[in-house]
Amino acid sequence: MAHWTSGYVEDLLYMSGFYRHLTPAMLGFSALVHRRRYEAEAPHLTYCELGCGQGFTANLLAAANPRMDFHAMDFNPGHIANARRLAADAGLGNVHFHERAFADFAAEPGVPQDFDIIALHGVFSWISPENRAHIVDFIARRLKPGGLVCLSYNAMPGWAVTLPLRRLLVDRAATSNGPIEPRIEDALAFAKTLAEAEAGFFKMNRAADARLQSLSPLSRTYLAHEYFNRDWTPLYFEDVANELAEAKLGYVGSMNLIDAMDDLSLTPAQRDVLEREADPIRREAVRDFLVNQMFRSDLFGKGTPAHSERSAAGIWLQTRFVLSMAHAHIPASAKSRLGEIDLQADPFRALLSAFSAGPRSVRDLLTANAAPDLNWGQVLHGLTVLVGAGHLQPCLGAAAEADGIETCKAFNRAVCAHAEESEDHQFLASPVTGGGVAVSRAERLFLLARSEGQTDAAAWADFAWQVLAPQGQRVLKDGQMLETEAGNRAELLEQAAHFERVRLPTFDTLKVTF
Repeated sequence: MAHWTSGYVEDLLYMSGFYRHLTPAMLGFSALVHRRRYEAEAPHLTYCELGCGQGFTANLLAAANPRMDFHAMDFNPGHIANARRLAADAGLGNVHFHERAFADFAAEPGVPQDFDIIALHGVFSWISPENRAHIVDFIARRLKPGGLVCLSYNAMPGWAVTLPLRRLLVDRAATSNGPIEPRIEDALAFAKTLAEAEAGFFKMNRAADARLQSLSPLSRTYLAHEYFNRDWTPLYFEDVANELAEAKLGYVGSMNLIDAMDDLSLTPAQRDVLEREADPIRREAVRDFLVNQMFRSDLFGKGTPAHSERSAAGIWLQTRFVLSMAHAHIPASAKSRLGEIDLQADPFRALLSAFSAGPRSVRDLLTANAAPDLNWGQVLHGLTVLVGAGHLQPCLGAAAEADGIETCKAFNRAVCAHAEESEDHQFLASPVTGGGVAVSRAERLFLLARSEGQTDAAAWADFAWQVLAPQGQRVLKDGQMLETEAGNRAELLEQAAHFERVRLPTFDTLKVTF
């Protein structure tokens, strides 16, 4: 009888994370950027996450999008137990977690017959071909016509040089039994011994040596799930597109908005090569070789209709956006494959200034003549880059935002309460964006103190220290752990003052509260 893990690491639970590109508003915006029709706020949308891990993303999205019905599955009972516990603590009634394998999820009682959105983060490249086939079959049976699939996966050719290194690590770890963490340590040490002995592979592949060196500081939980599963296959885009074509899916576009912009990612010579490729699937495959792609986040649709220029303009005009942080604290540049994007130049400067007062629609922006020197193309280009850089977020409509205020409050209250026990759950829910806002453990403790009536930064810092000190926890500063009580208290006070001055105004704009 096959083991229930199917070769997947199970003795370390996966990390609890939130993935912004899975947010319904982001999926709808990305569809718009790629000129496809999709209404991410239609009533009674159903959303399915396959391989949800600890279920944190599904829980947060359920809190921030209470009009939608969420179903999430994972094979690991520890993951599902934790996911259900958080849902219960937050009082969420619109999210349902299922402990199932991909092969039998479709037979699970209570799972809707069709979904508007099906999402997978990282899963596709970590499982066997048989399980990928089960996923494609599920999508074929359960995705509504016009629905979207978002999946991210390790991609080729960017991982090519790492494949032998990964094989070396896995084979070494397999020479002994027991917990995975010490076996990971031994495998890394063995690989470093080969590199230090100037093994030919490492001499001829300096990128593999650099990758090996970069692994040491990473979380062993991350390494276990990223590198040490039985099935681990970086995939070529063409192969993924062909597999999903069996479920009647067509490629919509990349969720990595800046990376998908040729003028920001490809040299003129590279663009010239790409322009010679007419087939859209083959074009994307060639593009992966031009940029040496390592990871893809792709959007596929099942008969998703295309926008006309006029219909797309109508959706752009009604879409609201909000800054992710105060204008004054947004970095001066953003990264692209070709270098730095100057955000202090137009159209970015004008757009950042226009949104500095809070959420507004593009129609409002133009009606108020807030960016008078920008043409329509510059507005769309600037908005896309700023969203891609994470400095601007597409918002829910006003009615959907109002519906999410109380459910977000309850979720955020539960997450902040958990901060008294652990470092997990590093995001809070925003009813404005329908997504998450990154927050440290100390900041969650500051919010908890504030909710209990403590009104100044010194009291927040003292509250945080009273929680952390008995647990033996210490604060990091400049990458170094502070040892003395005085040093920890001083750093917490500094963080609390920064939180009050910089972060709280943003939280108020995004209505992140409880």
